[in-house]
Amino acid sequence: MKAEIALATVSGKAYYLLVNELKKKRIPFLNLKPDDPVPLEVKVVITTKKERSKVNHNNVLIFEENTDPSLIVNEAIRIIRGKQNYEKVSIGIDPGEVFGIAVVADGTVIETQNSFSLSETVKKVSKIVNQLTNKQSSITVKIGDGVPKYKEILLHMLDEKLPEKVVLESVRETGTSRPPAKAKHRRGIRDMMSAIKIANRTGQKFQRRTLRRE
Repeated sequence: MKAEIALATVSGKAYYLLVNELKKKRIPFLNLKPDDPVPLEVKVVITTKKERSKVNHNNVLIFEENTDPSLIVNEAIRIIRGKQNYEKVSIGIDPGEVFGIAVVADGTVIETQNSFSLSETVKKVSKIVNQLTNKQSSITVKIGDGVPKYKEILLHMLDEKLPEKVVLESVRETGTSRPPAKAKHRRGIRDMMSAIKIANRTGQKFQRRTLRRE
């Protein structure tokens, strides 16, 4: 797979933060110096404000070192996929000892990660929702029912935390925990794979607090 994102910076801090984020999301990228020629296959270049004038490309994103690197990396992913906005976003959660989280936008997996507590899971999902929320996006958070206690707690915690337009669903986990052979003994990967399957299933809607009050 050819890299369509280039990272053009000599800033140690920016480089460290952006590379960690790109690797975490398993996104291929090119390392360039700001004044290097940009290959034709590159659709977007990430650099810093100080180095922007040295980058010769039509599509440049500027990273501020005091901001969350996931914001600009998600923006770059959206651009290389040719999306003005995502129309339909599903966030799958596989509760358990390790919580798997997966984000599927318009049928494509754009992010996977793990968390290790209920509060961390709510914080990460809230952050994802805030990054992706716009007037065009329909966002559904789907929680697997494999651990009923965790499912119920998460539904109520997310109900209090997330914007009212976000749909919450409880999803049956039957068949979601059969990982590929290469992931069989890698716990974190198994949880994220299960979360992807949960994100792609239709669940039972949870009545949001605003509807319960009516």
